Amino acid sequence: MKRILCMGIESTAHTFGIGIVDSKGKILADVRDTFTTKKGGMIPNEVALHHEKVKERVLEEALKSSDTNLEDIDVIAFSQGPGLAPCLVVGMNFSKEIALNSKKPLVGVNHIVGHLELGKILTKAEDPIFVFVSGANTQIIAHEGGKYRVFGEALSIALGNALDKFGRIIGLGFPAGPKIEKLAKKGKYIELPYCVKGMDVDFSGILTKVENLYRKGARKEDLCYSLQETCFAMLTEVAERALAHCGKNEILLIGGVAANKRFCEMLDVMCKERGAKFYACPLKYAGDNGVQIAWLGILEYKTRKNFPKIEEMDIKPRWRVDEVETTWI
Repeated sequence: MKRILCMGIESTAHTFGIGIVDSKGKILADVRDTFTTKKGGMIPNEVALHHEKVKERVLEEALKSSDTNLEDIDVIAFSQGPGLAPCLVVGMNFSKEIALNSKKPLVGVNHIVGHLELGKILTKAEDPIFVFVSGANTQIIAHEGGKYRVFGEALSIALGNALDKFGRIIGLGFPAGPKIEKLAKKGKYIELPYCVKGMDVDFSGILTKVENLYRKGARKEDLCYSLQETCFAMLTEVAERALAHCGKNEILLIGGVAANKRFCEMLDVMCKERGAKFYACPLKYAGDNGVQIAWLGILEYKTRKNFPKIEEMDIKPRWRVDEVETTWI
């Protein structure tokens, strides 16, 4: 079978990334530029302006680092959703421009499914329970009945957003997760609400509690430690229940929060106690990147029969993972 080269463009949130991957899963390029702040969080229009500013340079660097040009690329893929609408529009318009100018087919893919499929190929996990924890998403996902299905999720705010919001409250800037993890190593536990509702979790009340404790003078280190321990324990409980419910024996942690060593440790201990295998997406690819978009672009390009016209494509800011037809599985 002919080798296929796909360029994937990621722009769902804070990261603008371009990846180039071949049909055997070889990563030829992975170039990213991430919006950050020293204070405050993400304002979507500001992030979109960042993406506009860096897109040409990121493309140039991706082509250079892969030693390819646009003539070598067989298909263009872009993150169609879910995500922040202003950011998605930048990636979509840039992808359309490249595809039309270079006369290449264009595939719009689901950002979350991109995380799942890249995680599988990088870790060699076969049929896992996915614990997907990022800024905007906290979901327990498994492939059942011909599609990816959500078995549990955050009912209000996602864990990544909760950590970032708490980081803003205590002046850590964005992204706050790595700084919270560092402070947590010096903290002691303060009891917080533990909110698991069936297979779902809710972090909003916990966030309110730690904010109130901080206003009353609690130490940052203690709050960071307690927030991590409580939220990670909740997700570990739900992940264990999903393993039993689906009859699977693998856990795969993906998304930006997969970089947290303490969370990995808790899931690993749970898996060992159950005789299951624990995988974490490699840190380099735990967060948003163009590689996940390119790899899913190849999978869809090889198995889908019909694609909409490029001019008719639009973003899908609320596109759920369980709405995707997994034609390649």
